[in-house]
Amino acid sequence: MADIFEKLVKNSGPLGQHRERAHGYFAFPKLEGDIGSRMKFRGKEMIVWSLNNYLGLANHPEVRKVDADASVKYGLALPMGARMMSGNSTYHEQLEAELATFEHKEDAILMNYGYQGIMSAIDAICGRHDVIVYDAESHACIIDGLRLHPGHRYVFKHNDVEDCEKQLQRASQLIEKQKAGGILVITEGVFGMAGDQGKLKEICDLKKKYDFRILVDDAHGFGTLGETGAGAGEAQNCQDEIDLYFSTFAKSMASIGAFLAGPKVIVDFIRYNIRSQIFAKSLPMPIVLGNLKRLELLQTEPQLKEKLWENARKLQNGLKERGFDIGKTDSPVTPVYMKGGVEEATAMVMDLRENYGIFCSIVVYPVIPKGHIIYRLIPTAVHTDDDINRTLEAFSETKAKLDAGAYKVEAIPDMAESR
Repeated sequence: MADIFEKLVKNSGPLGQHRERAHGYFAFPKLEGDIGSRMKFRGKEMIVWSLNNYLGLANHPEVRKVDADASVKYGLALPMGARMMSGNSTYHEQLEAELATFEHKEDAILMNYGYQGIMSAIDAICGRHDVIVYDAESHACIIDGLRLHPGHRYVFKHNDVEDCEKQLQRASQLIEKQKAGGILVITEGVFGMAGDQGKLKEICDLKKKYDFRILVDDAHGFGTLGETGAGAGEAQNCQDEIDLYFSTFAKSMASIGAFLAGPKVIVDFIRYNIRSQIFAKSLPMPIVLGNLKRLELLQTEPQLKEKLWENARKLQNGLKERGFDIGKTDSPVTPVYMKGGVEEATAMVMDLRENYGIFCSIVVYPVIPKGHIIYRLIPTAVHTDDDINRTLEAFSETKAKLDAGAYKVEAIPDMAESR
């Protein structure tokens, strides 16, 4: 019998194989200072494009005050225990009610984390006879939720409504054959890597021909899209057709936690059957009160969303004018597509950080195919014109170096911190 650890020692994984050179720099970097468009990295000031602080609420003075006052008053332990047993509070229920109203749904349930929450929600909703139809580029949390599903699942090509319909046909035929179960379609409001919105309106229109329910993960759309910030469903005028609306507080609210909103009877079922919440301690009171304040500001200070979009358009238009490929994004998420290997990507990132003071995230193989690089930039309401202009110039200069072969190296630069 082999030692189960043996394979872990021999194969560190596609990303872990680089850890001896990458840890603390390309992977697990430490940004220091107040959250904002400029922070410190290894003692140097950087223009930061890697934080989902869309509306700039992380350091909003009213938010900081509520967070601090609530921590002093309640500490981080209250309420103690899982909500079903001893960890409920009036404030938890107030936040749920306000979120439901904001999303034009009957009820909502709080969850401790977005990743954990949607996985467990899928598990609670779907049984072995049910069929899930989902977008091929769904987030990892959805894919992991699908792994928990004991029944069939059919994937459709990304944002391909025609292929979605084909998979609905297959799912419907299977349901008819087994004479049991229902269909759940899962997609996203905004796909976080490419920045394109899911085709929610078109998929919801398929309800006229097929019997299914739809669950939308709108982590990047909540607070950033729609007239009021209610998300991609509001932006596409189909919020009423979305049966279950899910989002996290980790993006536009710059906080911790998540929620799922929908019909009261369904949310109640989930509330009493979602294992990750029934068997976990509830959100601490300061987090809940802080999220109430964030939700209030999201609704009462629309200028934050307006500034976010002003900055996003300046950044995206500037990149396109300089000949960069930013794909089909129609959200603030700004991908920049380039050609090159992992070694070239890391050498370029090091140049951007060390010589231009630009900190952004890179995506390479195995997340995307070999030979491709994606730089994902996240504009926020707190970025300045100077931040944008300096970044555009830096990208133009480093792209020229990339095309000239200046970043061709045999291995990724050794920038690891000692451990």
